[in-house]
Amino acid sequence: MTTTNKPSAVFWIIAVIAVIWNGLGAMAYVAQQSITQEELDMLPEAESALYNDIPVWATSAFAIAVWAGLLGSLLLIFRKKWAKPVFLVSLVGILVQMVYNLFLSGAMDVYGPGGMIMPIMVVVIGFFLVWYSNKAIAKGWLK
Repeated sequence: MTTTNKPSAVFWIIAVIAVIWNGLGAMAYVAQQSITQEELDMLPEAESALYNDIPVWATSAFAIAVWAGLLGSLLLIFRKKWAKPVFLVSLVGILVQMVYNLFLSGAMDVYGPGGMIMPIMVVVIGFFLVWYSNKAIAKGWLK
């Protein structure tokens, strides 16, 4: 007789929300990479300067964070153990990107303290997804 550990409804809700969340992150990355000079010129000067001054390493970390996050979320949906290491890669990308966004970019001067809410949420959700995928492995939900 075979037994299966079926994930709870909460697992599926979290997995679907993770796909949506990381899909939105991927869309934000594509939008940032495809912004035209004309669109940048329509922004306030300080905000436009933020976009123009992003170093390659921060952009690379952003790409790794969002694409690994989206892949990890899809692996969660497909109940694969690989979700955890892929979420870990995403988290490393998030942390590298946030070092730039929170401490090096000057974004706080442009957006104020309220502009730090989303970056902090991204970090918290990144840690949560690593923790949750580990929990799902321990419960036998991921194979």
